[in-house]
Amino acid sequence: MDYGELSDFLRKRREALQPEDIGLPRGRRRRTPGLRREEVAALAVMSTDYYSRLEGGRGPQPSTEMLAAIARALRLTLDERDHLYVLAGHGVPPRTSGGDHVNPGLLRIMDRLGDTPAQVMNRLGETLLQTPLDIAFEGDLTSFEGLERSAAYRWFLRGGDRDLYADEATRANHSRVLAAMLRSVHAVDGDKSRAGSLVRALLDGSEEFRRLWEEHEIGVRHVGVKRFLHPAVGELELHCQLLDDLEQQQLLLVFTAKPGSVSAERLELLSVLGSQRLLGAEN
Repeated sequence: MDYGELSDFLRKRREALQPEDIGLPRGRRRRTPGLRREEVAALAVMSTDYYSRLEGGRGPQPSTEMLAAIARALRLTLDERDHLYVLAGHGVPPRTSGGDHVNPGLLRIMDRLGDTPAQVMNRLGETLLQTPLDIAFEGDLTSFEGLERSAAYRWFLRGGDRDLYADEATRANHSRVLAAMLRSVHAVDGDKSRAGSLVRALLDGSEEFRRLWEEHEIGVRHVGVKRFLHPAVGELELHCQLLDDLEQQQLLLVFTAKPGSVSAERLELLSVLGSQRLLGAEN
């Protein structure tokens, strides 16, 4: 681990990232070039003391999980992320398709969707990043581990996500979409991949998934408008839009309501309720 080079690299990348890049106001009294250390720490969901010691060339070797969080906070490209791992003594991580590194372009889009439910997912339906309103809408989907990280696993074997969907037609479409997406990934990655492990678990545990798997459907799309039943604000009709990041093989999923509609008003209310819960958790 090269403490000197790591410290210099982190400082230079922090100073190159401007408040406007992450949706923060610059303010008249800001004297620090780029972001402050505490702002990077907050983006990486770690203590300011930990990040400050790391940038200062002190402290233990960071884990790969910590490095991934820092790379995301500093909006590093894949090449810059690889360099960060090397400086920290971990070597270059494998660049598997559909990895967990979210590129800066998608991160900038997410920064500007603060009033919209949106999330970034990889090819296996594992949520990598959510807007605050998406957490208020769907719950925190980034804290699962193992096979449960996949939306397909939770949908077919846990059933909890189904409560948010308001009718059987919407739930049936979502089941078909998940099965078709997983079949496409499995065909490319093979049976010995993570997709293969997921498919075997679903075939063993879900009769619904076995039936859909036997249909061999590919390319099933989400319906344009989905009906949800949220426990806090009631029924919502939301448009579902998907943006593909072909290089990273990730998806940006965005839910929007028709302007001026009841659903739009309820999303605004949900945003307020979510902010209140967040403030309550911090106090």
